[in-house]
Amino acid sequence: MSSTSNSNNSHNLALESKQDRPNTVRIPDRVDLRGSPRSRQGSPSHSPRLGPSRFLNGEKSGASFVGAELLGKLWVDRKKQPKNAKRKGGKVWYQKKRVKGLVVVTALVGLFFLVDWIMLLRLQDHRVGSDDRSSRNASSVSAQVKVRKPSKGKKHYSGIYGRLLALAAHALAEGQNKREPKDLWQEPVVPASAWRPCADQRDWEPNEGKNGYIMVTANGGINQQRVAVCNAVVLARLLNATLVVPKFMYSSVWKDVSQFGDIYQEEHFIKYLVPDIRIVKELPEELKSLDLEAIGSVVTDVDVRKESKPSFYLKDILPILLQKRVVHFVGFGNRLAFDPIPFQLQRLRCRCNFHALKFVPKIQETAALLLERLHKHSAQPGLLDHYLVGPHAVAAMIARNDRAKAAKYLALHLRFEIDMVAHSLCEFGGGEQEGQELEAYRQIHFPALTELKKMEKLPSPAMLRSEGLCPLTPEEAVLMLAALGFNRKTQIYVAGAQIYGGTSRLAALTSLYPNLVTKENLLSSAELEPFKNFSSQLAALDFIACTAADAFAMTDSGSQLSSLVSGYRIYYGGGRMPTIRPNKRRLADIFVKNNTIEWKVFEQRVRKAVRQTKHVQSRPKARSVYRYPRCKECMCRTD
Repeated sequence: MSSTSNSNNSHNLALESKQDRPNTVRIPDRVDLRGSPRSRQGSPSHSPRLGPSRFLNGEKSGASFVGAELLGKLWVDRKKQPKNAKRKGGKVWYQKKRVKGLVVVTALVGLFFLVDWIMLLRLQDHRVGSDDRSSRNASSVSAQVKVRKPSKGKKHYSGIYGRLLALAAHALAEGQNKREPKDLWQEPVVPASAWRPCADQRDWEPNEGKNGYIMVTANGGINQQRVAVCNAVVLARLLNATLVVPKFMYSSVWKDVSQFGDIYQEEHFIKYLVPDIRIVKELPEELKSLDLEAIGSVVTDVDVRKESKPSFYLKDILPILLQKRVVHFVGFGNRLAFDPIPFQLQRLRCRCNFHALKFVPKIQETAALLLERLHKHSAQPGLLDHYLVGPHAVAAMIARNDRAKAAKYLALHLRFEIDMVAHSLCEFGGGEQEGQELEAYRQIHFPALTELKKMEKLPSPAMLRSEGLCPLTPEEAVLMLAALGFNRKTQIYVAGAQIYGGTSRLAALTSLYPNLVTKENLLSSAELEPFKNFSSQLAALDFIACTAADAFAMTDSGSQLSSLVSGYRIYYGGGRMPTIRPNKRRLADIFVKNNTIEWKVFEQRVRKAVRQTKHVQSRPKARSVYRYPRCKECMCRTD
């Protein structure tokens, strides 16, 4: 009877223990505190706070599971004890045992809460922005930012830079009434103002162009074409040739049929350079009928290396010119070196860029309207307006406007069009869909690059970004501006064609800086109508707006527009036209810490990285005179 009774009691106790623990979950034998790829994927990276996970889920957190397991086990052990043993200890023993058990349980639960907290911190440090492997390798790549407005009116950002964007928004809101940093709207005035323009000075006899005719059909956009024109002028002088007014090649990317006379004042170009070279509008009749390709007079960019020295043209091109009487360069671009080159030829290149190329009145007049609206209808023209839009347009601006104080504006060249994005071979947070879309674009517009990818192992997107070879994304650009200290009320003019990703990609920029404008919303549809479908002429408006800005910021220092704009501001700016050139390699190292870095530290590091690029220096050897005109060939020192 006793054994039967004991077995029944044990069976009943076992049943009771099962019924008392209906929701108990077994704890895994091992928990990886380092955060494996699988566990990291479970932690969304698009918010500054950790999203729902198995560690943050109300009553179902890891500590709650552990507590339930331990409490259940203690309860079962207590019920398994024989009733006789319970009676022997008496009431006092039972109370002591109960208190001791509760203390142990409380200590264990607290311990597991501590472990949970450590795990969450580790996961936060290691979380990444995407499930796929490529985006894990490039953790600093910006994902598309979405802004949603909750009922309280606050904005929450998602994406890899969600945390930093939230910190930036908070800093801008707090700094509404704070003064901006002193050097934000100025260059180092004293050393910068020591340089003045002098490329218009000549010290040679006119070139008669007796050796033949040079024709140039320039490729690329308006900025590449401008460089090609200046190089053609220098080449005509070098070879003692007559230059035919350059033509522009139709591009499947830009889809613009504009020619030289649609953008630049042809008559001014010819007359201004008379003391330097002979320029004609067309070939003589006896040469027009020649099949230039058949007679071997066509020279393509494949035949000429980039930045070829003058000796190459004297040795290989001059004999063709003397024999055939005409040479046609198809696609010319940057086919002439900056060094070594004779002093006067270098000065001629500067003279062409800064003096001979003036925009046509149609562009100047519309650009004048753009500038006066950016300056809030001030009667005082900007420092560079006279050189950019001409005296007539400036006089009309003054006559139309009142005496209000001119408003300042920052121009931002957001170089993030699809051609730039595709050619960079970088990743920008779009995952597999983005990769397929950009690869399809490369196959059509950059077939040589596609073939190169098949033949050689190119650097990974992560490596390209760490080396500073990727353009800044719109999210990275707005974080840079906020860190530099630009006030939330700053008027920002955004230049550039259609941004890759559309208007949603600008969400962070427009949210942090609501006074964002473009030529499309400053000019009416009727005022823009003459430029419709002419991308080069629209780009000329952007060039003028950026060059005349109180401050200019670029996102890709290798961009031709940014180079030409910054050089123009140096040449005519008198040390009062600051340009922000980001050191993308240093910024990439800062952005990669976007999940952990504090805003004050982020500000300090960004300001230091940008401040170092504002130092006044003369042109480094072999660098572009269009971008660095502070050299004895283009500018003269006054000290």
